[in-house]
Amino acid sequence: MASKWSPGSNSRRTFLKNTTGLVGLTLAPMNQAEHTAPGPSVVQGATELSLRINGRVYSLRAEPRTTLLDALREYLHLTGTKKGCDHGQCGACTVHVEGERITSCLTLAIMQQDKAITTIEGLANGDDIATARLHPMQEAFLKHDGFQCGYCTSGQIMSAVACVREGHATSDDQCREWMSGNICRCGAYPNILAAIREVASRQ
Repeated sequence: MASKWSPGSNSRRTFLKNTTGLVGLTLAPMNQAEHTAPGPSVVQGATELSLRINGRVYSLRAEPRTTLLDALREYLHLTGTKKGCDHGQCGACTVHVEGERITSCLTLAIMQQDKAITTIEGLANGDDIATARLHPMQEAFLKHDGFQCGYCTSGQIMSAVACVREGHATSDDQCREWMSGNICRCGAYPNILAAIREVASRQ
């Protein structure tokens, strides 16, 4: 026959009460500052940034969380790069960094310091806007009506230039695949494809 429980006997509740203090003492040294490994330094507040865009160095003061897209549009007024979905899904904000296309809404401006950044404003040849010659891809988009509302056009052109340079425009299907990250809500895809294929054929 099982013995009856008495106030003086051990129970689960008594055991937990007695061991809680021991556990706290055991873990206490781990919470002390001298046992904490130093972490990376954290940049807080607005900081000075230097961005090399279209061959020119721009200085600005912005918070570390500022995206490259917002730095271009809101701080430097280079509004050719468009803000579409702001989630890296539509490609409207495509720019080149060190010759590679990226969605500027998904990278921080502070991470792109000292790198060569090219926006749609930097594609034309020549500094004088009155005499500058359009990039062959820009001319092809005009020739083939590769845009309707025009909102996605700068991102489409930046991505198309990179697509040809990467060697990913050797066929219609390949071109469609490598341009699939750029969305045209007007549906000008056949004309965009024609423009890209014409430029690619000259390479």
